[in-house]
Amino acid sequence: MHEPCEANDWHVAHVELLSQSLLHWTGCGLIEECDAVTAARQLYFAPFALLSHGTEVDPVINYANKTAQELFEMEWSAFVQLPSRLSAQAVVQSERDALLKRVTEHGFIDDYTGVRVSSTGRLFCIDHATVWNLLNTQGEYDGQAAMFSIWQHL
Repeated sequence: MHEPCEANDWHVAHVELLSQSLLHWTGCGLIEECDAVTAARQLYFAPFALLSHGTEVDPVINYANKTAQELFEMEWSAFVQLPSRLSAQAVVQSERDALLKRVTEHGFIDDYTGVRVSSTGRLFCIDHATVWNLLNTQGEYDGQAAMFSIWQHL
């Protein structure tokens, strides 16, 4: 998948999956009502981090907006090849696994706080992240997404 841009409509279909799934679990979508392509562009450049991973055995990041790319210090092309487990240090993998289990069981959580690591090894703490299961149009599990607007470099 190429980086979101005007030529690929900012990956509007994937962003709609993210938003509709969040709406399903919480009653709130990702952005106010507007043209879907405009919304996808706005989310790509939003001041909060938004990312998702797929359904692989070892899930791989399949979307990361510009804020997420900056925080994790990764270009799009590298980010969308990253197994999502590598976004956390090995020492906190059990914490991350427990988080994902909670999301799987309840559909979403909106209170996650934890430490993540950038590609250069820089640590940052995220606070009150929302993490949710993605559901395709048939209501089947299609990965997970996360968004957060509060973080602090450590």
